[in-house]
Order: sequence, then C-alpha cells, then structure tokens
Amino acid sequence: MPAVSFLNAQTYDRPILRTKIEQLLEPLGGMKAFVKPGDRILLKPNLLTGSYPERECITRPELVAVVAELVMEAGGKPFLGDSPAFGTAWGVARNNGYLPWLEELNLPVVEFTGDRYAIDADNFGHLRLSKEAMQADGVINLPKLKSHCQLTMTMGVKNLFGCVPGKMKAWWHLEAGKDVNRFGEMLVQTARAIAPNLTILDGIIAHQGNGPSGGTPRSLGILGASADVFALDYACLMLLNVNPDWVPTIVAAQQLGYNPNLNSLTYPLLTPTDLQVSDWQLPDALLPIDFGVPRILRSTFKHLYIRWIKEPMQTYTQQR
Repeated sequence: MPAVSFLNAQTYDRPILRTKIEQLLEPLGGMKAFVKPGDRILLKPNLLTGSYPERECITRPELVAVVAELVMEAGGKPFLGDSPAFGTAWGVARNNGYLPWLEELNLPVVEFTGDRYAIDADNFGHLRLSKEAMQADGVINLPKLKSHCQLTMTMGVKNLFGCVPGKMKAWWHLEAGKDVNRFGEMLVQTARAIAPNLTILDGIIAHQGNGPSGGTPRSLGILGASADVFALDYACLMLLNVNPDWVPTIVAAQQLGYNPNLNSLTYPLLTPTDLQVSDWQLPDALLPIDFGVPRILRSTFKHLYIRWIKEPMQTYTQQR
C-alpha cells in the first residue's frame, strides 16, 4: 500500500526546513531507508531555467541543501544533476542561488550525458537517458509543484524528463508531440526507467497558472514525499482538486497499470483533504506539445549560445 507523506511547511529557513523534512520522512523510515553507506545518490531538482529566479519555477536551493545534508549523514555521497532546457545545470543552479551551499557542502554538479537503454514497453524499445542517473546507486527526485501549459501539471513524473539529456528533450517533442498520449507514455516510461528511490515535492511556494515558467508564485505551505512517484503525483491532484483525466502523465500511468488504486493510498501524516486547495490556477489554455522543426532549431541555437558564450562570460565577469 503506497504511503504518501504530506505536511505543512511555511518557510525555507534551513533549520526549520530540516526539521520539517525529517518529520516528513520519519513515517517512511527516514533518509536511512533510502540511502545506504557509500551509495552515490543523484539529487534531481527542477532546474528549468536561470532566467526567472523570482518566479519560483525551480526547486528551491534550501530544500536541496537540506536533502543533501541528510543523505551525507546517512552515509551517502550526493551529487546534483539536471538537463535544463537552456544552458548547463551548473549555470542554472548558480543563477538561482545554489552556489553558496554547493560550496559549503562541496557538492558536485554533473552535466548529463546520454546513452540508449532498453526498456520493457510495448511502444518504446529503448530510451536515451542520462548515464549519470542510470548508473547512480539511487535517485532522489526533487520536483517543484507547478501548473504546465502543455501537460496541465508538472510534478514528480514530469521532473524526471530532465534525465533525458541535452536537446533530446526537444526532439522528443517533435517525435511524440503530435500525440499527447504517446508523449505522456514516454514520460511515464522515463520515470519507470529512472525509478527514483524517493520523491520529495517542493510545494512551500508553488507555481500556478501558465507554467512551467510563465505563471505566478503561489504560497501553499506544503511538502510531500513518497517512495512511489506515481502515488505522490496522484495524491497531489486530489489535494489541488485537479481532474486526473486532464493530466497526460496520470492518464498514461493509469492505462499502463502504474497508478495505485486511490483507496490503497495511505497518509501517515496529513491527507489531501486536510490540505485541500480549492482555487488552484491551471493554464489559461493548453498549448500544442509539438515544437516543430523551426522552433527546435531556434531552441538548439539558444541553448548553445547560453552554454558556450553567455554562461562563460558571466563566470569571467564574476571572477574579475
């Protein structure tokens, strides 16, 4: 019976946040239930962009820092990784205030490289995924709770799309984007392949409306965690009063038999009813998932410009 742990948390102040995350994980067995001594643990936050830190559209650095500390205390060796839409994981992390605690904890940041991995799925014989994620001893998934203008919501499953390296994500929009059901299935199979040990959801300040970056911050005061990423996503929709039929990843997981039965979920702390949100803002309208070749080419050139010109120039300027 999948357990989903929810509680209230109102601040990113690190000492208070640490206490809250320890309370959140205690019913699940604590961090030591997910990390063994010597394990190399990938911390996978949402590092969407370095351009809008004020919009609260990335996982807050304070939360990732606390999780890194807990992993270290459990004997693990954490490292940070993601594959942002534009630029590098290090550059996006720097622009969002991650550097002070990255240096404090001496936490490595890796840039994802890809390889082909066979998967057991009828419609996908293989997926190109991050070697760093697939070769880690464990993955802790750290999504931001957000609305999404193409997929209605982005939570734990969608966050693992960041384990598809580089601009391969954009090409997936071209290959599968004409069929939202196929795209949703690809996201679900990616989540299954990465198989995170633990997902901790940052909903203290969420991002609603025209996400993933064009919406507005929304103080919800919520943290969620589960060993079952599908269970956590489903429970979040119940909390926000969002119809699961509107979310392609939920629909695909249901069709593939990965969603838990709603009645089988257990809530050792607070339930979705306890935290009910009645006025969560979804996107004004859903946009096509298909990027099209011209958009992908523009996106690729922008990514290369940020990675090889803009970010190095920012680093050089700061070092002078």
